[in-house]
Amino acid sequence: MTQSHSRMHRLGDIVAKLGGELLGAPDIEIRRLATLESAGPGDLSFLSSAKYLDRLRDTRASAVVLGKAQRAATKLPRILCDDPYVYYARAAQLLNPDERPAPGIHPQAVVEAGAQVPESVALGPFCHVGRGARLGERVVVGPGCVIGEDAQIGEDGRLGPSVTIYPRCVIGKRVLIHAGAVIGADGFGLAPQAGRWIKIPQTGRVVVGDDVEIGANTTIDRGALDDTVIEDGVKLDNQIQIGHNVRIGAHTAMAACAGVAGSTRIGQHCAIGGAARIMGHIEIADHVTVTATTFVTKSIRSPGTYTAVLPAEPGREWARTIAHLRGLERLSKRVGELEKGSKPSAKKRKRRK
Repeated sequence: MTQSHSRMHRLGDIVAKLGGELLGAPDIEIRRLATLESAGPGDLSFLSSAKYLDRLRDTRASAVVLGKAQRAATKLPRILCDDPYVYYARAAQLLNPDERPAPGIHPQAVVEAGAQVPESVALGPFCHVGRGARLGERVVVGPGCVIGEDAQIGEDGRLGPSVTIYPRCVIGKRVLIHAGAVIGADGFGLAPQAGRWIKIPQTGRVVVGDDVEIGANTTIDRGALDDTVIEDGVKLDNQIQIGHNVRIGAHTAMAACAGVAGSTRIGQHCAIGGAARIMGHIEIADHVTVTATTFVTKSIRSPGTYTAVLPAEPGREWARTIAHLRGLERLSKRVGELEKGSKPSAKKRKRRK
């Protein structure tokens, strides 16, 4: 797939397009974004936290993006804004536009009869588009992708190399799916019988909303009966597992290696940390943050931040901490008994009066 390349913009043009207050020469040429440490001439850098002010003093960047409170932090040309990190993200999009390959079907791609592939679609080599599949305008499909029968991909979607979309799954508009992702494989549905497992056919679909991003090698299982649903604006990192019948609310973000078991419902605007584990058949409210490696075993009904993890420490200290935790119940009982024994009886209280 075509790689995007950074383009030159004058500092004044960046401000004209993205907003902010410019202090300094507007005709400075900016070719790329860089960190404060690695930046050089032609680079635009940013400061998102005051704790990195020492790096700002030493930077060789041509210009920097700062919060309004940092107006006097440097004499370099600077753009003042409300949120430097968001400004950096928008500047990165401006300097690194999404370059799409020319439309057309590669001679080594296979399009089955009845599939709808508009002329504006770019279909790479060794792709297979099944019968009845429907691709929207300007969809880009990387090499080696498989799109199953009756699957749908909305306009301006983009699939990296070797993505698999199983039959009947629905992908919304402007969805970006990175290499190796699998959408719609069977969920883990099995019934025990006399020491053996009986497979339960998974007859639902995966339905993905608009403006979703799905990371490399992430897997989203199809529903057993109802659909697995990923709502608009969800961002999933690499190597995430989403079980069958899960629903993830709009604009929730989930970091790498997280796992969500079947039939769980995650609310909108949630943030799930890396390697977090979420049990099945529970509900998580809107605006919940689950920190990295946290194990969620029951429903979370109220917004907030939830953590269930011990930070790393030397082995002996960790073992001592665990031993203390295991003894908490016994210690609690002893304290309760001591408190009970130390309280004066009703008769003694009357005598004192």
